[in-house]
Amino acid sequence: MDLDLEGIIQCIKQGDENGVETQLQEFNKEYAQCFFFDSEERNQRKKKRLEEFKKNKVRDYADSDSDCDEYDQEDRGLILRQNLAVVLVRFIRTEVKCPLLRVSLRTLRILSRDKKVLGPLVTDSALLMLAKLAGLTTGDASDDSSDPDSDFYDNIIASLAAAKMLQCHTDESEGDIGANDQNEVCLDEDAKSDTSVSNCGDQDSISFLGCNRTSINEMHRGDTHHKVLERGRRDRRESKMDGEGEEQGSESGEEAQRKEAMKVLCNVVYNSTWAQERFSALRLICGLTERLSSSASGSSPSSVHFYELRLMFLMTALRRELSTQLQKEGGVSIFTAALENCLNVQWKDQYECVLDPAAPAISVEASQRIIEILKILFNITYSSHRQEPSEDDAALYRHLVAILRLCLMKKCLITDDTDELQGHTVNLLSALPLQCLDVMLTVPLAPDSQDCQGVNMDCVHTLVLFMERRLELGEKLKEKVTPILNLLTESCRAHRETRHYIRKRILPPLRDTSQRPEEGSTVKSRLIRLMTNLDTDLKHCAADLIFVLCKENVGRFVKYTGYGNAAGLLATRGLLGGQGSRTFSSDTQYSSDSDSDTEEYRQVKDRINPVTGRVEAEQPDPMEGMTEEEKEEEAKRLFMLFNKLSRENIIQPMGVDSEGKLVPMSGLRDQSLSEEGKSGSENDAEEEEEGEKN
Repeated sequence: MDLDLEGIIQCIKQGDENGVETQLQEFNKEYAQCFFFDSEERNQRKKKRLEEFKKNKVRDYADSDSDCDEYDQEDRGLILRQNLAVVLVRFIRTEVKCPLLRVSLRTLRILSRDKKVLGPLVTDSALLMLAKLAGLTTGDASDDSSDPDSDFYDNIIASLAAAKMLQCHTDESEGDIGANDQNEVCLDEDAKSDTSVSNCGDQDSISFLGCNRTSINEMHRGDTHHKVLERGRRDRRESKMDGEGEEQGSESGEEAQRKEAMKVLCNVVYNSTWAQERFSALRLICGLTERLSSSASGSSPSSVHFYELRLMFLMTALRRELSTQLQKEGGVSIFTAALENCLNVQWKDQYECVLDPAAPAISVEASQRIIEILKILFNITYSSHRQEPSEDDAALYRHLVAILRLCLMKKCLITDDTDELQGHTVNLLSALPLQCLDVMLTVPLAPDSQDCQGVNMDCVHTLVLFMERRLELGEKLKEKVTPILNLLTESCRAHRETRHYIRKRILPPLRDTSQRPEEGSTVKSRLIRLMTNLDTDLKHCAADLIFVLCKENVGRFVKYTGYGNAAGLLATRGLLGGQGSRTFSSDTQYSSDSDSDTEEYRQVKDRINPVTGRVEAEQPDPMEGMTEEEKEEEAKRLFMLFNKLSRENIIQPMGVDSEGKLVPMSGLRDQSLSEEGKSGSENDAEEEEEGEKN
């Protein structure tokens, strides 16, 4: 569908609001699920087609006229969208009726997905106008009623006509250019359009002098990539509870208007660094905080509440100074209250919430709001993990952890929502001070509770099941598995009962030693496989958990994982030399209970290969039948081969130093010689001293 921008402008000039609304509704319907992606992706697809054409010898490939027309069509569409944004921002500032205002805001929301159209939306006046429509401010954000440019819309129409005429002249003058040259011209045009949105001034300073294509493009700059309109993609940042382009029957006109304005602000802030800076400088975050604080005490949150939370999450994620500011201004209390309101928490004790198994599952709307609150709280508290909280902060965090226990134990209507809710809960628990997590274990035991030595392990059991599901899925392991591994590791260090319970589930007593430790589908096997993963952070997290479950005992760690799998962590911590059976990496004091071997393990213990961690089949002696001279010759040949590889730096012989770390053999030799020299000089000094005494 071609955008009839001139028709929209004529309707605005004539005061035909019905005509404007009809045309904007058609635009919104057509582009409701269209988003903008880098032209780089399209160029890669075209390059792939070129290679296929050459490979299959279908024809000698050259960019056809249709290819260049595609570029021109995209460029013309970009100009129309840029100018539509300018027109709508100016139009909304006038007294627009509520239904037309909602349609206009929805059009701006679609346009705000394109970074190259953000120019008129990131000015101070536009941000203040959107904030007022969203209910964040109450002041007058409109411009002066007397517009200095009375021919504003006429200039837009004239600029479009001039751009079209210029394009026609350009096409005529380049009619004899070859297809490849045309492609280069189009690519150059894309390159010319690259700039930064942060250079945009206030819209009132925009001038339409010149009225040509170049001036229009220079007025509204977006990001460093040209965007292409594509269909069939849903906005993953859109609320699951909100239908695209459909009005909720229970919404009032003002509420629907606020929601559309809030969606535009979310898109603008997400796509523009300049908008983030101006949003912060204009202190719009204060109005947003007040809105969320008042919503936390309300009984029935409005449909705008989700988008208010989404905007707060974006600002605290993209502007770290705002997270610090919000934490100092009591943000944890505000959003803890909001979380408590969404979950309808009922308190049984100071740090114990009522968990009713018969209670209904969390609705889709509530689960989405809860997830946004958890993400905001993480942004606020992410630096609190290593800090020693004050008495008041510790009480506040324990209050929050008691509610987070409810987030872990309750179910959502949709299974995916339950998994997502638990994932964000784990992230937040990882950010809180470790000593404040003890309230998860102090809940009294129920008849069906999981327990260990009289301590309630329901939360720990849920966390272990969550980890097992993430490991079984095997998707985005670093992003999805690392937080839960870190949380379980720290919890095992801090609580003896937690470590004992998890160890029984992950590291049961060894019985079957016919397989390598990393083989199989058990949780232990999956974790041991991660210990040799290419991602350093992931493999260290997995190794740390098993190491702590083994009470940081090197011998026990090697027993369960095999020396080959354990070598990475042992080398990192300087434990390859095996000095001492146990080396603590922290102040943790483990109990002295022994790791008793099973009868099956004791029977085959002497035949287990310590490197692979399993009983290996007996291998024939490779030197069987060789004479002593042949064995000596073979040893010399192998020595010469290793010596050659070492001289050519193909391999480097390594050894373990006194600290248990891997170092080159040459370094060990130098260290040994220096120690011998030092020892010799000390002996000489002692002999001289004894001689003087005598």
